[in-house]
Amino acid sequence: MNRTVRTSEPARYTLVSFHAHPDDEVLLTGGTLARAAAAGHRVVLVVATAGERGLSDPRLADGLGAQRLRELQDAASFLGVARTVTLGYQDSGMDEPAIPTEGSFCSTPVETIAAELAAILTEEGADVLTTYDAVGGYGHRDHIHVHRAGQLAATIAGTPVVLEATVKRESIQKALRLLRLVGVRPGGARTAHFNNAFSAARDITHQIDVRPWTRQKRAAMQAHVSQTSGGSDIRTLAFLLRLPMPVFRRVLGREWFVEVGRPVSAAPLDDVFASVRMAQQ
Repeated sequence: MNRTVRTSEPARYTLVSFHAHPDDEVLLTGGTLARAAAAGHRVVLVVATAGERGLSDPRLADGLGAQRLRELQDAASFLGVARTVTLGYQDSGMDEPAIPTEGSFCSTPVETIAAELAAILTEEGADVLTTYDAVGGYGHRDHIHVHRAGQLAATIAGTPVVLEATVKRESIQKALRLLRLVGVRPGGARTAHFNNAFSAARDITHQIDVRPWTRQKRAAMQAHVSQTSGGSDIRTLAFLLRLPMPVFRRVLGREWFVEVGRPVSAAPLDDVFASVRMAQQ
């Protein structure tokens, strides 16, 4: 739904951000959501699952899904989110079980999920939808399903701009090489794991400067306390939260997107609403 822009006041838009699990919203888009909300835009967060199959401290296992949903609400408040919608699907897990159980997110037809999301997009009059890139970032099957369902939902609802949340692949690989020198391996990640993950710099259309909103982003990350423990390696979230604030701002002060259908320019855009604004001029 396109809005009529009044020349006497700044345009206000609606951004809907679609994610697979609680904490995905802050790691990939937290600064962008906080920046949009601070500018007066309406920000709506849609999360497919409770993330109950996520890695965590075993003592939290029985109530992990419920705890992660509470953490999601806290994180959303730090980011300035106006509305949070949880679709209620089961977390499919990264790769176990090999065949996702019935009712899990990635076993549900894309068309079913797209119809649900499209209804939200239509109700909200969304100007921009964020999803994930085609490989689901690091390959999680629920993330890939978000990509596919999001694309179809935007088509159904007529949402004009779809931004695929991603990370500049080269930046991750460089950071992992530096960390390897000091014996740190967040989440057990190795450089080779990211040879085909996320997006190459040449494909990035948007690089959003979120440095002024890194305190909100950090607070939202801290809300997801269940995801700071568990496993044999230091969790990525725990590692990032240990960074001193100046380093945190430098490492996490930018977020990246690929806009569907937009040619890549020499300088990435620093405005998720750029295409909407251009269309209304």
